[in-house]
Amino acid sequence: MTTTPSTTNPQTVVTVLSEALPYIQKFSGKTLVIKYGGNAMTQEDLIDSFCRDVVLLKEVGINPVVIHGGGPQIGDLLERLNIESRFVNGMRVTDSATMDVVQMVLGGLVNKEIVTQINLAGGKAIGLTGKDGQLIRAKKLKVKHQTPEMLAPEIIDIGHVGEVESVDISLIEMLTNRDFIPVIAPIGVDAKGASYNINADLVAGKVAEALQAEKLILLTNVAGLQDKQGKVLTGLSTAEVDELIADGTIYGGMLPKINCALDAVKGGVKTAHIIDGRVAHATLLEIFTNTGVGTLITNQSDS
Repeated sequence: MTTTPSTTNPQTVVTVLSEALPYIQKFSGKTLVIKYGGNAMTQEDLIDSFCRDVVLLKEVGINPVVIHGGGPQIGDLLERLNIESRFVNGMRVTDSATMDVVQMVLGGLVNKEIVTQINLAGGKAIGLTGKDGQLIRAKKLKVKHQTPEMLAPEIIDIGHVGEVESVDISLIEMLTNRDFIPVIAPIGVDAKGASYNINADLVAGKVAEALQAEKLILLTNVAGLQDKQGKVLTGLSTAEVDELIADGTIYGGMLPKINCALDAVKGGVKTAHIIDGRVAHATLLEIFTNTGVGTLITNQSDS
């Protein structure tokens, strides 16, 4: 029998495992909702490390629920089909033809690839969209646009883009209780059966809130929430985050993600984490080490 030599110091491995133990004990039996996207979903080494992280969480008694995006993959297929991509306030205008592509890419290609990779890592993943089991009830998102010259904002119709109206957690709970790992594409359906593309961060936040999850983890392509000097901030209360928004420290593309995390924590999720998905095993590093790899937001100063 041959073994592969390790370059890791055995003492380092033991120290890491020892550091992880109290966190494993604390979070065993708890639910974690993880939004998976960005570099972590497109680079092969990061895909492998993420899937192994998710499987390890399940093996130590934690219940991960994965919500994924897929914007770049949608854009690639639209381009190949010669369907123009248009955006309003950063949101993709989604007509009927584009919605068909969204469902093919998110509910089919991307979702099943994630499921396959988690299963190859030793897990038992099942892919869903928000349409399965009436998991995510959606409604049309109303987008307001206003310029300084306008007396009142105009409402822009961007098609099949939605927001979460409600979440039915019964299917998720049934799967997690039977040791499956739910992998959910952010597509919802309204009362009349119309499908809607929903921002994955928003879906993750609402699912975490409905589950009263222990943690909401948002994987990003940045090191975390940063101050005006570029230093990563962590251990923030919701009140402190509100102040950072008010003074302009948090702005632009980070605002929707932060607001999603804030809403989840204010809605009962114990902590929200915005972490650097470009770091291998970022999820485990954030959960099982003292330092973590991102920004933690909580309603409680002792969490």
